[in-house]
Amino acid sequence: MTAAQAALAGVDTEFLEMPEGLELDTPRVEDGAAIWRIARDSKVLDLNSSYSYLLWCRDFAATSVVARDGGGEPVGFITGYIRPERPQTLVVWQVAVDHAQRGRGLAAALLDGLTLRVAGGLGVRSVETTITPDNAPSNRLFSSFAERHGAAVEREVLFDGGLFPDGGHEPEVLYRIGPLAAPAPPR
Repeated sequence: MTAAQAALAGVDTEFLEMPEGLELDTPRVEDGAAIWRIARDSKVLDLNSSYSYLLWCRDFAATSVVARDGGGEPVGFITGYIRPERPQTLVVWQVAVDHAQRGRGLAAALLDGLTLRVAGGLGVRSVETTITPDNAPSNRLFSSFAERHGAAVEREVLFDGGLFPDGGHEPEVLYRIGPLAAPAPPR
């Protein structure tokens, strides 16, 4: 994403470094199937129904983001929502990057771009997500995000593995990251 594209999208580029040939965008309903496939092919995410990804793209587009390749196809995404009891908190639900795009820093660029957008547009000042203890890539992603943004990280078990009805589920550890710095004013 160029500085001009970022300005048009309302995204501060202080932290944002999109891999070449990719751009950040707001998901659209027609992206739901591609997002579902990326989640399925990740083989690590809890896969939701294809219907839920369509709804997500309709109802939570303002708090989610996709990365598009040169042909406009989604190659990565983050789904998120504003926590009702804490309207300054973005809950990151899922992060996934297509196998062909991994190792380029795309997940970090998606997270930076999304949080900068929702901080400026919705007043978000903190991020929450849950990560299982065996998910080292997500742990690194969110720990490095906090470091880049000079924010504290608190961790605690949110859902013990025994609460899941399907058995054998790792506990979900809640990461609370914040406060995030206020976004820079428009230039």
